[in-house]
Amino acid sequence: MRVTATPLDKVLARHLSAAIAHVDQVVLGKPRQVRLAFACLLSGGHLLIEDVPGVGKTTLVHALADTLALDFRRIQFTSDMLPSDITGISIYARDQQRFQFHPGPVFCQLLLADEINRASPRTQSALLEAMAEHQVTVDGASMTLPEPFHVIATQNPMDGDGAHALPDSQLDRFLFRISMGYPDPAAERALLTGHGGRRTAQPAPASLDPDRLRQLSAHAAGLLASPALIDYIQALLAASRQRDDLRTGLSPRAGLALLAGSRAWALLAGRDHVLPEDVQAVFPAIASHRLISLLGVKGTEIAGQLLADVAIP
Repeated sequence: MRVTATPLDKVLARHLSAAIAHVDQVVLGKPRQVRLAFACLLSGGHLLIEDVPGVGKTTLVHALADTLALDFRRIQFTSDMLPSDITGISIYARDQQRFQFHPGPVFCQLLLADEINRASPRTQSALLEAMAEHQVTVDGASMTLPEPFHVIATQNPMDGDGAHALPDSQLDRFLFRISMGYPDPAAERALLTGHGGRRTAQPAPASLDPDRLRQLSAHAAGLLASPALIDYIQALLAASRQRDDLRTGLSPRAGLALLAGSRAWALLAGRDHVLPEDVQAVFPAIASHRLISLLGVKGTEIAGQLLADVAIP
């Protein structure tokens, strides 16, 4: 187990704090969701935001894009979209007498897949290779995507009109799933009186460019996770696999995601080691979309039950 040799650079920490503060200024009253989003990106993962329309899903993504200074693209998913609308297409160039590939919007560092569950399963699956391998294959040729590469997808609840459920394989590619929820009265009043939101926010005071983001991610990956903490993560995984009311338990990939997310949460807290509280903070966001109940129970409820049932070693 590696231990971070030096504390986080003060300048880097200041940039991170300023970036979080900027997003908090735009997305009012949602500090937990903002920090979960940062933890997901610092873990090198993809983020799924699920909630009803109008609660700030897209606003959060735009605020992250503003302060991260990554190459940003947005795809508005619709029922008539084709996979080539995402990955790109080869068009015959008559003057050159050959096919020339025109890259799609997936060739970026931060991709917003807006209302991803409006598209057909075939189109949704076009993102699978990109999210898993950071590459796309078109006409038999594989092309590497820019680094870092993150997908932040938004989706409406499954009971909405025209929604297609994401397959389990695609859900598993998202490191975190979060919900925004309605704002509290104070935050909503600030929005109504024009004192918050994307249009009134000041320009980002600092940005986390790709180099800084990589440095922060590398630092998070080196935070100390004690053997007792690994025992706790394994106990949560084992408890999910012993339940008869779930389609499947949490996979080893989910365990790795839980460890990475816990380290990123510890970094945001300014610590050089991971505590059980860090695991508990990110567990619902990591586990809820992977816990498919046979009885119709929500994944967030099952995640809460697991946290209550499994004792800290």
